[in-house]
Amino acid sequence: MVATSALLAAQLARAQSGEKKRRVAFVLAASPVAEMAGPEPAHPNVRAFMHELRNIGYVEGRNLILERRSAEGHPERYPDIFAELAQLKTEVIVAAGGGALLRRGRDAASEIPIVMLGSSEPLKHGLARSLAHPGGNVTGLTFDTGAENEGKRLLLLKEAIPTLARVSYLGQTGVWGDPIGLAARNAAQTMGIELLFAEHNPDKLAETFTTIEQQKPDALFASPSPTTFAQQQQVLAFVSKVRLPAIYPFGQIAVAGGLMSYGANTLDFGRRAAHYVDKILKGAKPGDLPIEQPTKFDLIVNLKTARALGIKIPPSILLRADRVIEW
Repeated sequence: MVATSALLAAQLARAQSGEKKRRVAFVLAASPVAEMAGPEPAHPNVRAFMHELRNIGYVEGRNLILERRSAEGHPERYPDIFAELAQLKTEVIVAAGGGALLRRGRDAASEIPIVMLGSSEPLKHGLARSLAHPGGNVTGLTFDTGAENEGKRLLLLKEAIPTLARVSYLGQTGVWGDPIGLAARNAAQTMGIELLFAEHNPDKLAETFTTIEQQKPDALFASPSPTTFAQQQQVLAFVSKVRLPAIYPFGQIAVAGGLMSYGANTLDFGRRAAHYVDKILKGAKPGDLPIEQPTKFDLIVNLKTARALGIKIPPSILLRADRVIEW
């Protein structure tokens, strides 16, 4: 019996050692590579991605090689990152970033299947012919739900702070100028709010914060860009220091101490991306896999932060909240 068990174990070890290793890459736009390290990465979407890959049967070191890369807030690095991954003969690239950014990466690795991790406007930027039938080498998940959600976020902020008159818009130039930023500006004009642009430069964050202080806003409106997510700790520390209420597009930031958030539930994006990778590795063409849009939006209110700021959140918001953080 013991000999049989030992023989089976040896056969299994030989089978595993001979198992083909699939090379997959995960590329972030802004968060540091350190947050991608290890079997339990700090970055929530990378962690969810790895968990789901293991559930499907892909184990790093056994039948999976996972290449971790990040532009760390430098979009000009994307073409070089993708070109390097192409040289490594990467089979699938999972990549975060806006449509324009992914277009630059795609152009440097046009033969490799790319799975978007919540990109924006893939049709506008030529990444796909349609959401149902992308047709090229790019598929995956998009944040796109219509720019009107930015107006909803601003309206929630106004409802929470009825005296709101001046708001700083924290975002990159590209976001401020695209339909998302335009929707926020139009909503502000309708509500009689002065929306002031504060350019989010990840390399010059101190200057960004100085600009916001000089604008003397009543609140901060954070744009849905990768830099907002990647530098959330610095942003939260700043708004706490200057006692500035803020609303964010990512629920994780409200949970971490932000006043409010409203936006697509993105915690599941990493898990869903793993299934795209599995299908492609098994032979599916990315152009045949529909691009998925968010289906659930969460309103999260942090009452602990509200109390610290002396803000009384009205019942009308609390009743609609998907999650209320009390302590």
